[in-house]
Amino acid sequence: MKRILTLIALAAVQFAALAKEPLKVLAIGNSFSEDAIEQNLWEIAEAAGKEIIIGNMYIGGCTIDKHLDCIEGDKPAYRYRKIVGGKTAETYGYRLSQAIKDEQWDYVSVQQASGYSGLYDSYARLGELCEWIAANAPQAKIIFHQTWAYSRTSNHPHYANYGRDQQTMFAAILDASGRAVGENMIGVVIPSGRAIQFARATALDSFGDDLTRDGFHLDLKAGRYIAAATWFEVLFGKSVVGNKYCPEALTKKQLRTAQRCAHKAVTVQKKLRQSLQ
Repeated sequence: MKRILTLIALAAVQFAALAKEPLKVLAIGNSFSEDAIEQNLWEIAEAAGKEIIIGNMYIGGCTIDKHLDCIEGDKPAYRYRKIVGGKTAETYGYRLSQAIKDEQWDYVSVQQASGYSGLYDSYARLGELCEWIAANAPQAKIIFHQTWAYSRTSNHPHYANYGRDQQTMFAAILDASGRAVGENMIGVVIPSGRAIQFARATALDSFGDDLTRDGFHLDLKAGRYIAAATWFEVLFGKSVVGNKYCPEALTKKQLRTAQRCAHKAVTVQKKLRQSLQ
């Protein structure tokens, strides 16, 4: 009996140790992953009593094809930002082969460069990137970061791909990325784009230019918070509504609106996935 109790106690200690392990997420991205996870995500998790390690492999405007080119040449082309305990360490000249082994990542995210995110043909090599991740981080779940449409008045040259119309771009992102995700059997989508679009229909639209700071990158106040809140809810499976962390730039009322937009986007994404199963 004493031996059984000892084993049960040992198992409980081991489980508790596992439960304290931080969730570890690596983004293979660009400036849009920078917008979404490098500000607010750690703070939202901390306020919820959750531990998280965040890694972001950044090349500005990086496409899926360019990531694969960097992999094939093992190029030290990235800026690697890693957030541990709320502190950010930054390393330049980093390789994806290094980042993928830096931690036992629970999640590795992929995404398309914003200007191509609504062009289905641009996802032709997404499967190759997923295969490389699966081979080098078999313990990790591959997730997809759905990016957002540009502001109505954006002067980004790639906006012309969508007739310089925000709704056209948003619909194209949903269609193209949705098809690519389905074909590559990526089971988890972080619907940042949908959350931002929901927020644009609220009073939060007064932040920046359609929640952007330059027509396409998210504004540093509400936009980035909404994207991070969306990431939090997907990663932890916990509603962000009611989370106590509030950036200084937001009022309590604005915070609640931002949280509801993130939660609504995640809820819609879940229902969409269920309808396709």
